[in-house]
Amino acid sequence: MAAELDKDTVAKAYARWAPVYDLVFGAVFDRGRKASIAAAERIGGRILEVGVGTGLSLPDYAWTNRLTGVDLSAPMLRKAKDRVAEHRLTNVDVLAVMDAQHLGFQDGAFDVVVAQYVITAVPDPEATLDEFVRVVRPGGEIILVNHLGAESGLRATFEGCFAPVARRLGWRPEFRWERLARWAESHGGVSIIERRAMPPLGHFSLIRFGRLAAAQQ
Repeated sequence: MAAELDKDTVAKAYARWAPVYDLVFGAVFDRGRKASIAAAERIGGRILEVGVGTGLSLPDYAWTNRLTGVDLSAPMLRKAKDRVAEHRLTNVDVLAVMDAQHLGFQDGAFDVVVAQYVITAVPDPEATLDEFVRVVRPGGEIILVNHLGAESGLRATFEGCFAPVARRLGWRPEFRWERLARWAESHGGVSIIERRAMPPLGHFSLIRFGRLAAAQQ
């Protein structure tokens, strides 16, 4: 198994990506971004976007939502702040450098947590998901969009071989659905609401978790 990611590796990788991120990934990830926004807005209210990056999603949210964005990469976040200023996004309350595993917010502070293309790029995905649950209110949702590794076949073999290189670029290509399902089952405070294949080629998925009320846990 390839070595796990560490925070410094991720931060350095995304500092390198910052100047070209929109050009390289903007169109590729567009459908997933828009699907996650649409899912978040079915609840609306106070939305936390973890791994907000260059802020590509921010102009697409309805102005009725109050948005908070955090990212580990200061260079990425500087671009997000420029985008907020350019589009005069007065519904963006906070943009802050923050570790997804240690969010500086109170319990239940948000109605929705959105993490686009993030969960395979953090050192400890399960601890990060635990933190998402902490900051979302009971009845709220956690919405992920991410590449999920193949279970078998040629793609699974390729993802395994590519994993050491991908680590240096800042993510895990072989991260599978099974890991998320195991986390949800062991946590006990969330339910799986939806798992939907997304383009390109169905290699990405939109995943929705609901935080259960205390009486349901």
